[in-house]
Amino acid sequence: MNYRHALPILASLVLIAGCDKMPSLAQTDATAPVTKPVVEGDVIATVNGEPLTQTMLDVYTTQRKAQRNHPGDENSDEDTLNELIALELMRQESVNKGLDKQPMVVAALNQQERTALAGAAIKDFMSNNPVSDEAAQELYDTKVGKPGMEYKARHILLKTEDEAKEVISMLDNGADFSELAKEKSTGPSGSSGGELGWFGAGQMVAPFSEATAKLNKGEYTKEPVQTQFGWHVIMLDDSRESTPPPFADVKDRLKMLLANQKLSQHVEELKSTATIDIKK
Repeated sequence: MNYRHALPILASLVLIAGCDKMPSLAQTDATAPVTKPVVEGDVIATVNGEPLTQTMLDVYTTQRKAQRNHPGDENSDEDTLNELIALELMRQESVNKGLDKQPMVVAALNQQERTALAGAAIKDFMSNNPVSDEAAQELYDTKVGKPGMEYKARHILLKTEDEAKEVISMLDNGADFSELAKEKSTGPSGSSGGELGWFGAGQMVAPFSEATAKLNKGEYTKEPVQTQFGWHVIMLDDSRESTPPPFADVKDRLKMLLANQKLSQHVEELKSTATIDIKK
């Protein structure tokens, strides 16, 4: 298992939940009045009679921090409040002009609300289904903490098996691997002589990893190796035993991975009991 490539669902949705737009004030049906929950908190300003609360400012401040490009690029509390007031003025202008009734605006507001509610459900699920340090330790012991092998290799990627066999024949006759890669490889590493650098077995697709692991240093594959990317000729330059990172260094990432797995399973359970009709 490669803990660095966890499914993106949890991380992306939690980020959205934490810093997405403020809850929609638009009605889901423009013809039917809907009572929206009032945003709680002490009123810190009014704009044409519309209250802005401390909660609204807190949410907006969180957004600003998440969107900040450079450390230290922070607004003062006064500047942030002035930005929030400016946004409210523009919101009111949009409503006054009827822009909130435009289909794309209605759809965008609706999606913001869906995202915020989904994020709240995700946070609630995470809170009620925490991942223990013990579970992370077990994953580390069984999958991550064991020493493994790393390989330093080059490859030439070809479109057809016959092209790959031709390259192997040229190598058998003394051709230089790197020069052939520059000349014939269709992969992005071709320009650098097919160099792939160091990689663990789990970082490559299975046929490629398995073929590489069978080579001795300085050998190349005598038969083309097929993957979904095409046909490969692989040369092993070196190999070494990898040293796993300390548990403390990866604990948080392992817990995130396990939490993501729990969330994915929960979503699948919801799917299994839901009525989903995809129109084609």
